[in-house]
Amino acid sequence: MRMKLLAAALTAAAATLTFTTSAQASHSWGGYHWARTSNPFTLQLGDNLSSGWKSYLSTASSDWSSSSVLDTTIVTGQSNNSCRATSGRVEVCNRTYGNNGWLGLASISLSSGTHISSGTVKVNDTYFNTSTYNTPSWRTMVMCQEVGHTFGLDHQDTNQTNANLGTCMDYTNNPDGPLSNLHPNSHDYDELSTIYSHLDSTSTVGQSAAVPTVGNSKASWGKRVAHSSHGDTFVRDFGKGDKVITFVIWAS
Repeated sequence: MRMKLLAAALTAAAATLTFTTSAQASHSWGGYHWARTSNPFTLQLGDNLSSGWKSYLSTASSDWSSSSVLDTTIVTGQSNNSCRATSGRVEVCNRTYGNNGWLGLASISLSSGTHISSGTVKVNDTYFNTSTYNTPSWRTMVMCQEVGHTFGLDHQDTNQTNANLGTCMDYTNNPDGPLSNLHPNSHDYDELSTIYSHLDSTSTVGQSAAVPTVGNSKASWGKRVAHSSHGDTFVRDFGKGDKVITFVIWAS
């Protein structure tokens, strides 16, 4: 099955899944980013996870905080069973979301333009409770990749049959492989530095405002705008600049 992880449900969008067959020279996700007035900025990751997932969020938080432009801190989750978005932060959730085909979803909300106003990460225990995915490697990689999407990062490569690039932002059939895809690599950190090289006059980090959101089923994600054998991108337009982009990687 070898699906490469991820599925990004972006409330108002962050990063549309672009399916390519080779490593990208740049893997910004549509230019989406958190508005902030200084670097490094600190983004809260809301822990709505069961005990079996907490260490994987801790690893992802530590890995991504090695960036020179952002830090992450894990805080108590504020979401519900549907993993509803919270303004100004990222909510991270797990649940047996059902045999709906997806292993993980990353969502970001755009209230207008390219500024992210919230994010969600969902990992589907319906699949992670199976022998194929119930491994430390798959859990580490999927959590790392989904959290990375909420910063505005796309995949470096979406051809899962290519050799591993040594980054969790790479599709693969085997997260371990000759070169493991369990953590960010230098290109991910360089891309974050590029994405966040400019400063903004306002901040969307930690702000309180209503954000658009989508559900866990395909019917709520809007129009499909990109397709490959292993993943799809959907956009739901709420009007007035509010969009939700859903990045889905299908399990099989």
